[in-house]
Amino acid sequence: MSTIYAQKALLPSGWEKHVRMEIVRGHIARIDVDAADSPADFHADVVIPGLANAHSHAFQRALAGWTERRAPAGKDDFWTWRERMYALVPLMTARELRVVARQAFIEMLSRGYTSVVEFHYLHSEPGSDAADDSMFKALRDAASEAGIRLCYVPVLYERAGFASKQAQGAQRHFALDLEAFLAHFDRARSGDNALLSIGIGAHSIRAASETSLARIASVANSENVPMHIHIAEQRAEVEQCLNAHRRRPVEWLLETFPVESNWCLVHATHVEEHELREMAASDAVVCLCPSTEANLGDGLFPLANYLRHEGKIAIGSDSNITINAFEELRWLEYGQRLNSESRNIVSLRNQHVGHELFHRTLDGGAQASGRRDGGLVPGGPADLLTLDGNDPMLAGHGDASRLDALIFSGLRLPIESVMTGGEWTIHNGIHLQAASSRTEFKDTVERLAAQVDQQ
Repeated sequence: MSTIYAQKALLPSGWEKHVRMEIVRGHIARIDVDAADSPADFHADVVIPGLANAHSHAFQRALAGWTERRAPAGKDDFWTWRERMYALVPLMTARELRVVARQAFIEMLSRGYTSVVEFHYLHSEPGSDAADDSMFKALRDAASEAGIRLCYVPVLYERAGFASKQAQGAQRHFALDLEAFLAHFDRARSGDNALLSIGIGAHSIRAASETSLARIASVANSENVPMHIHIAEQRAEVEQCLNAHRRRPVEWLLETFPVESNWCLVHATHVEEHELREMAASDAVVCLCPSTEANLGDGLFPLANYLRHEGKIAIGSDSNITINAFEELRWLEYGQRLNSESRNIVSLRNQHVGHELFHRTLDGGAQASGRRDGGLVPGGPADLLTLDGNDPMLAGHGDASRLDALIFSGLRLPIESVMTGGEWTIHNGIHLQAASSRTEFKDTVERLAAQVDQQ
């Protein structure tokens, strides 16, 4: 058993003072408020729960900063970005994936996330036609080395688009037939441990058939695991779906499948009012990835209207062009401000927008990860951050505005230590493997970049 004593801690009841937590076997066994400390306690100024990164493609951390060059045609969008990503895919071995993913996971832990949902469709190594489990094992090992809680979501990728029956080009490294995919899911699930859980997903409705989607959704329900899918991220997908099904993507999905609380709909950028209402009513989570959606020029999700319908949200780092939980929250709000030419858009339940952003995504991220509660509660996981109460970012802020300051006051975060599953992964702002991980990552990415440029 270990104990933490916080001058201030954010509990489901709100900010409490003099909080003592007992940690046993990776979980919070007991919480006392207005308690006395003891010499053996780990002392902290401020303790808050860590957030879930509800959508990540860890391998794309190797692409950060490499796609910011105008294409010869003079117009860039998601589809031109995808070509650079496709150039990387045939070069990514399991060894390189482990190095890249570990660096991404360490950065997540350093910047507000204590868990990650890895939406994984890069199933094959270069030179391998048949997928094995080596890429999954690389992600599992990277998460274990970093010390982050991992929800592994293997993703079915069957075809290049609505009118195609198979994957093409670099997509072959993503492709699995349905039976091989479900067998992989079963093998991955057999390896569950304290920091590893399993979900299931399909890349998108354009990349998986209706029949396969029905099978996957049935498995998600019968096995009681989260079901994740990209949906309506680009206008081109909406147009293609209208041609194929005479329905918009979200509209078709909700009409065709019993979308419920175990579903996570990623992006859902291009939706209409009736789709917003129906998504909210389904109790599914919509995962928004503001830094990636901005980087790719996807567009803005109509967040204000969705929240008025009591819709649930989570955040994700997606392409990992930016890894910072609080920056994602800031830009989630800022995008809405720019679009509406007004301020404090998300403050519907609480007049402090930082409070509401944090709590909505704390709850939604836990749900998207298949967990009951993301907060600091007895019986819950000991996943938390300690903050330096003397940091200038927090100066002068009390309980009402502390989360506002944390989200809106700058990029350098006052995170001192991070605990995941009862183990400290960050001490005094530094991960124990930070130096070695950075060196391996640098060497790996430089080699990959040189190979991509030679193509």
